[in-house]
Amino acid sequence: MAAKSDFTPEEWQTILESTMMAGIAVTAADPSGLWGTLQEGMASAKAVLGAGRDDGASDLVKAVSADFETSEGRSTAREGLREKLRGKKPSEIVAAALDVLREAARIVEAKAPNDAPGFKAWLQRISRQVAEASTEGGFLGFGGERVSEEEKASLAQIAGSLGLAA
Repeated sequence: MAAKSDFTPEEWQTILESTMMAGIAVTAADPSGLWGTLQEGMASAKAVLGAGRDDGASDLVKAVSADFETSEGRSTAREGLREKLRGKKPSEIVAAALDVLREAARIVEAKAPNDAPGFKAWLQRISRQVAEASTEGGFLGFGGERVSEEEKASLAQIAGSLGLAA
């Protein structure tokens, strides 16, 4: 099973970034205002950190989750995201996120083919949890829809970037 030591520092950074980009792609596709964005951010963090305690998670997923529990891991991901997202509009953020997801999938398929299906499914679950974290539209949390059309389109793009069914 794959571990951090199986990847170069640059590859590992891309893998760390991909977990954040799975949620960012959904949030940027249909920004939900302050409260919705906070809910979506919390859903992303919970999905990433919670994976480390999931008995069914692969060693690679657990290693990624464990790295996010360190200041070094969080800093590595944050710096990479800053570099890739600085000055971008929401539509450009979605495109950048999809590029990172595509690259992470390629890296894991090449270096850890046995872990690739579980890792890609995990990224897809993160994006789904973010999409379902807050309602879109409505007023003061009433009405609206759980997953907007824009988020559904983003979820389909994410699945395509990962080589998975939507």
